[in-house]
Amino acid sequence: MHQKSKKSIFGWSKRCAVITVAVAMIMFVGLQAAKAGEIDPSKPPIKVGVMHSLSGTMAISEVAIKDVVVMAIEEINAAGGLLGGREVVPIIEDPASDWPTFAEKSKKLILKDKVCSVFGCWTSASRKACLPVFEKYNHLLWYPVQYEGNECSKNVIYSGAAPNQQTGPAVTWLLKQGKKRFYLLGSDYIFPRTTNMIIRGQLEEEGGVLVAEEYTPLGHMEYSTVVNKIKQAKPDVIFSTINGDSNVAFFKQLKAAGISARDIPVMSVSIAEEEVRGIGGDNVAGHYAVWNYFMSQDNPVNDVFVENYQNRFGKDRVTDDPIEAQYINVKVWAMAVEKAGSDDVNAIREAARGLEYLAPEGPVRLDAENHHYWKVVQIGKHLKNGQFKVVWSTPGPVRAMPWSRFTDPDKDCVQSKGGTITIAEGERGADYEEMTPADMARISSGGAAASGCEAPCCN
Repeated sequence: MHQKSKKSIFGWSKRCAVITVAVAMIMFVGLQAAKAGEIDPSKPPIKVGVMHSLSGTMAISEVAIKDVVVMAIEEINAAGGLLGGREVVPIIEDPASDWPTFAEKSKKLILKDKVCSVFGCWTSASRKACLPVFEKYNHLLWYPVQYEGNECSKNVIYSGAAPNQQTGPAVTWLLKQGKKRFYLLGSDYIFPRTTNMIIRGQLEEEGGVLVAEEYTPLGHMEYSTVVNKIKQAKPDVIFSTINGDSNVAFFKQLKAAGISARDIPVMSVSIAEEEVRGIGGDNVAGHYAVWNYFMSQDNPVNDVFVENYQNRFGKDRVTDDPIEAQYINVKVWAMAVEKAGSDDVNAIREAARGLEYLAPEGPVRLDAENHHYWKVVQIGKHLKNGQFKVVWSTPGPVRAMPWSRFTDPDKDCVQSKGGTITIAEGERGADYEEMTPADMARISSGGAAASGCEAPCCN
């Protein structure tokens, strides 16, 4: 991995920027309008499930994901719907941050409501709870959040980061900054525990030191004991996999104890702009987070995305990585439905493989074999205003590796060979295989040459 140059991967001229935004609208919204014109009430709707926690400890993160799914669907319907004027209708369920309820709601959406896809879940615990339902009925879950990897299901489209697209690069970056002594702190469920297992292997290989590893229950609010342990351990960095509203308590109590970002910085993988609204920018300023997208990214596609989102939900609302990731999922799902010419689950899954999209974060590709997206990796520094300053990123989108080489070097995810396969030493691909500049330019231009923009100006 290399330091990203000051020139963005969107390094186009102003003229190309305007054209590309217009082309993007044609590709991802107007395409349906061109084919369908308007919603045809005589045609049956296309039903999709929306399954995000609107109450409970995870509501701080998931309400906004539900909102962006609704927004994306409204955009699709405003452009004429899909498949010649069929309206997309969301069936919204609230699993209330309760993992068994996710399984119950999944079964209801699939069997009773007859949806053709479900956009849902945040925690890996919720995903794991409902995954057997999707596999039993051979259905399709579009999952938007970074996760621990170690999974390879044909019944899930993963638009959040795999470990090599988030935690791995973050650990390497911290080590290069001289932060050798790690305090691993997470919520007590599968994502933090598996992620920290991978980090332990990475620290051992790359010369880091594990000072402590500790977990608290989801929804935990009393961190004084943990903060005292951190003071005594004197780590160089806290690597946090705390999820949900526990983050509010942790950061406030860390600051109240006099521990600043200068003293011991926190690198978080589960708090973004939406969570910072609850935590408070003053409480996290100077700390770090690693994601694939930040609201502060300066490019014309993101400008339109943020403007539309705030026009829909209020100027005080923010976008963030999981919000953008689920927005990508809905748009790519729509492309797959049009490509398949059907709302059949199997047809949608097959059509989705290999699709490319010019997202607010930049060019992305849904890998044809592992059902994860190629995504750029970015480290941001928290600002007092609740936004992030990007301090490091990969030059371009990185191919996801669901199985980490630090824990499972003999495994890979290849759907054409049945899913998880065993590989011999030397067969494993690079951990940070990057999209070629030519592919990035092609996706970014979005056919701009046909719209009057010569290709070189879009490079």
